[in-house]
Amino acid sequence: MITKEHITDFINRHLEGSDKFLVEVKVSAGDKISVFIDGENGITVDDCRMLTRAIETAFNRDEEDYDLTVSSAGADKPMKLPRQYPRHTGRTIEIKTVSGETITGKLKAAGPEAVALTLQSGKKAKQEHVIEIPFNEIKEGKILLSFK
Repeated sequence: MITKEHITDFINRHLEGSDKFLVEVKVSAGDKISVFIDGENGITVDDCRMLTRAIETAFNRDEEDYDLTVSSAGADKPMKLPRQYPRHTGRTIEIKTVSGETITGKLKAAGPEAVALTLQSGKKAKQEHVIEIPFNEIKEGKILLSFK
């Protein structure tokens, strides 16, 4: 039986040394495996295809009957890892903290320990101030898409 740990270990070893990284693996009933990856420069369809082939080679479908989906951790998915934040600098994001607070602002910077958000206050005269939120206080972050 293929376990989440087996898949996770294989993918982490396979992606090591590249700008790609594993965000999440889900294994559900009926051996339905969903893999979400991201990259410091984004993810292409070819990246997903190549990882799918590598997994299928390592975990033979003749021995294990499973359904596999490999996709990017797209803009509609919450950011779960500190490594996902830097490439979204300048975009508006929403952060949910572990204490339950929701903070919305423009991502100014993302370092190894925290993110810096530019917040606006005041209705008429917009005033900006920057806050830092340590990663250990972030439950998840989400990119807010604008279609203006």
